[in-house]
Amino acid sequence: MSAAPNIPFARPWVTDDDRKAVLEVLDGHILTHGPQGQAFETEFAQFLGDGAFCVSVSSCMAALHLAYLHFRIGPGDEVIVPAQTHVATVHAVEWVGATPVFVDCDPRTGNLTAEKIAPHITARTKAISVVHFVGIPCQMPAIMALASRYGLLVIEDCAIAVGSRYQGRHVGLFGDAGCFSFYPVKHLTTGEGGMFVSRHREVAEAVGRLRAFGVDRSYTERSMPGMYDVPSLGLNYRMSELQAALGVAQLRRVHENLDRRRTNFARLKSAFVHMPHVSILDSDDPCSTNSHYCLSLVLDGPLAKRRDEAVAKINGAGIGTSVYYPKPVSQMIYYRNKYGEAGHAVPEASRLSRQSMALPVGPHLREEDIGYIAKTVATIIGGLTHE
Repeated sequence: MSAAPNIPFARPWVTDDDRKAVLEVLDGHILTHGPQGQAFETEFAQFLGDGAFCVSVSSCMAALHLAYLHFRIGPGDEVIVPAQTHVATVHAVEWVGATPVFVDCDPRTGNLTAEKIAPHITARTKAISVVHFVGIPCQMPAIMALASRYGLLVIEDCAIAVGSRYQGRHVGLFGDAGCFSFYPVKHLTTGEGGMFVSRHREVAEAVGRLRAFGVDRSYTERSMPGMYDVPSLGLNYRMSELQAALGVAQLRRVHENLDRRRTNFARLKSAFVHMPHVSILDSDDPCSTNSHYCLSLVLDGPLAKRRDEAVAKINGAGIGTSVYYPKPVSQMIYYRNKYGEAGHAVPEASRLSRQSMALPVGPHLREEDIGYIAKTVATIIGGLTHE
């Protein structure tokens, strides 16, 4: 009997051109504050379009933190957040002393909607944080209309949404700030890293100072080396030249990356779309362009309590999986202990946490890998259905 294949859920797509770009930085003498960082910001802005201004940072959470600091969100303020997200979305709110208000998600997409958000707006609400869940864009025009009605800021967490668009506009360019991640298995990687994005030059420039100690002149703007002043507090959330060089090289393949993901997603979706007691997180909105970070299956009916069993069998067959996310953030120990569960009923987010599994669609997969995943997962889930 042949051994089961080893198909990881995700793997960084790093090429010889990527390695060359990083080595060229190491052959030079500028490892930060240099031309690669500026080039990455410029080229990522061009990829996003619509007049984006970009600030490279050390992580997506750094971008989120900088957004709340810049807009002076703090103690006494409330920020509406999705319960179903990575903890970084909420940690950024918590670190500035504001209060997160957890809102349940749409069961078909995992996203916040204007209808879900509206009942939670109070006199203390200052901002809405939205996450484009597993790359499915939120219906931003309705959310922005709601925010405008109440005078609220909108912070977009686009951590796994490079390539996601709504009505042709890239996510991150609807709200007051967009925050992107370049973690190793995202659509682009810089090892670690992120990008703060705004449609307003003055916001990007202010955040650029804030991410670099609050100094008033960048390295290239100083009339004499070492001469600057510090008119405000700041942090060190900079991205290195090594990371930025890798990001620039990765951007050259971003459309190919997205194309591969789209093709892999479509093949897997066709294999599962008619299976009983199985649904797929996706959008049927014609205005929505998914970045296809993964394919998330949700098990219902007789399969509802058998997710972990299905995952064990799938992993045993050599197929990597993941879960987005292990539980709603409001039910994580820190947040449950601080805020309790009263008023934080999030049944749809809880259902996704308990009953969903994520399958790989990344560019590391070969055509035969997709065929094997489709056949194997369908067989395993079908077997559990009929036991």
